[in-house]
Amino acid sequence: MEIQRETLEVDVLVAGAGPAGLSFAYHLYNLINNSNGTVAMPEIMIIEKGSYPGAHSLSGAILDPQGIKELMPDFLDKGMPFEKEVGPDAMYYLSEKSSLKFPFLPKSFRNDGNYIISLNKFMVWLAEQVEGCGLNIFPGTGGFELVLENKRVTGVRTVDLGLDKEGHPKGNFEPGSILKAKLTVLAEGVHGSLTKEAIEKLNLRDGKSPQKYLTGVKEVWEIPEGRLRDGEVIHTFGWPQPGEEYGGGFIYDMGGKMAAVGYAVGLDSPNPTNDPHYKFQLFKTHPFVRKIFDGGTMLHYGAKTIPEGGYYALPRLYDDGLLLVGDAAGFLDSKRLKGVHLAIKSGMLAAETAFEALKKSDFSRATLSGMEERFEKSWAKRELFAVRNFHAGFEHGLLPGMINTGFQMISGGRGLFDHQETKPDYQHMMKLADYIARYGEDQTKRDLKFDNKYTFDKLTDVYHSGTKHEEEQPPHLVIADYDICNRVCTVEYGNPCQHFCPAHVYEMVDDPNAPHGKRLQLTPSNCVHCKTCDIADPYQVIRWVTPEGGGGPNYTNL
Repeated sequence: MEIQRETLEVDVLVAGAGPAGLSFAYHLYNLINNSNGTVAMPEIMIIEKGSYPGAHSLSGAILDPQGIKELMPDFLDKGMPFEKEVGPDAMYYLSEKSSLKFPFLPKSFRNDGNYIISLNKFMVWLAEQVEGCGLNIFPGTGGFELVLENKRVTGVRTVDLGLDKEGHPKGNFEPGSILKAKLTVLAEGVHGSLTKEAIEKLNLRDGKSPQKYLTGVKEVWEIPEGRLRDGEVIHTFGWPQPGEEYGGGFIYDMGGKMAAVGYAVGLDSPNPTNDPHYKFQLFKTHPFVRKIFDGGTMLHYGAKTIPEGGYYALPRLYDDGLLLVGDAAGFLDSKRLKGVHLAIKSGMLAAETAFEALKKSDFSRATLSGMEERFEKSWAKRELFAVRNFHAGFEHGLLPGMINTGFQMISGGRGLFDHQETKPDYQHMMKLADYIARYGEDQTKRDLKFDNKYTFDKLTDVYHSGTKHEEEQPPHLVIADYDICNRVCTVEYGNPCQHFCPAHVYEMVDDPNAPHGKRLQLTPSNCVHCKTCDIADPYQVIRWVTPEGGGGPNYTNL
């Protein structure tokens, strides 16, 4: 059945109402508003798959104010929400039972002058500033696929509503619309589905390093008074990560007896049972962490992936009718684990590029390549270039990574090598038998029993994320070949999806008719949209696509 779709035409379409997309819209509006009429105000449309701007926004988060100061110098007068200004700041190395505080912090690890924020509250506020300019944001509107004409991006097709699980129209069926635009800005966050499509179809990663990812898992707690000092920030590395893997933890004071605790785990792990959620719960049992949170109440949960590849992993940021910004492009400082300020700056650079394109009425690749030129002259490039080899330095484990970090600090970011060749995260995963033969079985065991008072199973945590999806819709986790999952992966890798997903979407259930007595069962309604599965699947047969608009987490204080 051919579906008739409504076509809406705008000048500029922004996919994603996160820090980058909203900063783009806000800065472009101001550039045009202050141009003395040399450029007419275009029709700008901002779509957001979450139920409201900020519903899917999750970060640590410590905000370096450099970006917001540049975008909005009076951001404090406008009431930017923050939990605390950063106070005492420390880093600890953890062994299984003890902790060692670093005697001093290098400048690049310090947080003087930064703000502890809830990113989803920050996004609600920033959306209000954008709407105050008269610009329209359309929440609950997910982009399903790019519209391409002769390899030129001309817009986005939105998600069909009212389909059943088999993809057949129900009585309330509403076909997605074609949103046509002279310029489409992809600001949809980490490993966005539209961005992935653009990278694949337009070869935006040619000559670039593969992106590297962490999965970050976070809870917000109410804790007994006096456990943390005012604005205290703690970062950790070491246990429970084994020496050959990358990751670490954090604890932030949020004021009012509230605190954030989280753990980030590299997806370039050789371990097919690598489980970010389990490691996070294990991290909370460390005596150093437990003395802060024991006796408190867990309030909120979330998970997301983090793009850590850095400068060499940035894709081409432009094409005909297209710009990439924020986490979608990989704007994140891997050493500082900060990206909000860079997302804001990337949005501003894109806005300045769009302003020039509007002046010329030219949205070709040649004109939009100004995005790359502006980036190369900006402080964002200088910051990313200075940490260009940080994550790659840990390719062979913690100790080599620490040595490389030391050399990078005295060599302007080069370290022992520059632009080391890397491979996609999923290619690091070893087959289960090979992993056990090399490292033993200890890291594949799951001895921690969740009490759901201090340590939580995945389903309990998902409940605290506010995640909701329309049950009667096609799965938005599309598996190209279930036979690989049930027949091949079970033997070779032990079905790692059941481990690396932090939301209990993937489960191997007993089935006497399955090749090995178990089959893969999906529960897409649990999905928190972190994209871990799309990244870490060793066969790359899982593809995350956008569900019905508004579905997913509804984060609070995260």
